[in-house]
Amino acid sequence: MSKSSRECGKHLVAHLVQWFHRVHMQTEKATFGAGCFWGVEEAFRNVKGVLSTSVGYAGGTQQNPTYQDVCTDKTGHAEVVEVEFDPSQVSYDELLNVFWSNHNPTTRNRQGPDVGTQYRSVIFYHSPEQQASANASKEKLEKSGRFNRRIVTQIEPAPTFWRAEEYHQRYLQKRGQSHCAV
Repeated sequence: MSKSSRECGKHLVAHLVQWFHRVHMQTEKATFGAGCFWGVEEAFRNVKGVLSTSVGYAGGTQQNPTYQDVCTDKTGHAEVVEVEFDPSQVSYDELLNVFWSNHNPTTRNRQGPDVGTQYRSVIFYHSPEQQASANASKEKLEKSGRFNRRIVTQIEPAPTFWRAEEYHQRYLQKRGQSHCAV
């Protein structure tokens, strides 16, 4: 068997395992905005128990926005990552730890050189349990003294998620990168 055949077989098995989990296992969604969605997606994509990630837009007023629309800073959308996960393998609290560890939650509408409301720090919760966990984790982090400034992360009910254009999906992985160069 050739190397390419083995790689194709591995890829097929991985997709079958994901399909099996979606059909037979209880999965949940989590949605996070923490600046440019490329690096945020990569951070979550590599967490054991995360079944899939999609980058997109949420929290704005325009239906089916494009990247160009969101970049005008007039639609109100945040760049977000929607995470499908298996709660028997990774808890929502663990995903919150990934979220808090991968951006600066004290800068309003900014992460590194990226400025605009689309780069805001936001947690969109999908259940009352997620809302309670998000609020508790934010409060705990504020009390920890880890940051010298107030945490400005918004915690809101999950609105419609608009999947971003395909070229944004797994952007860093497609380029052999593990994080954005800031």
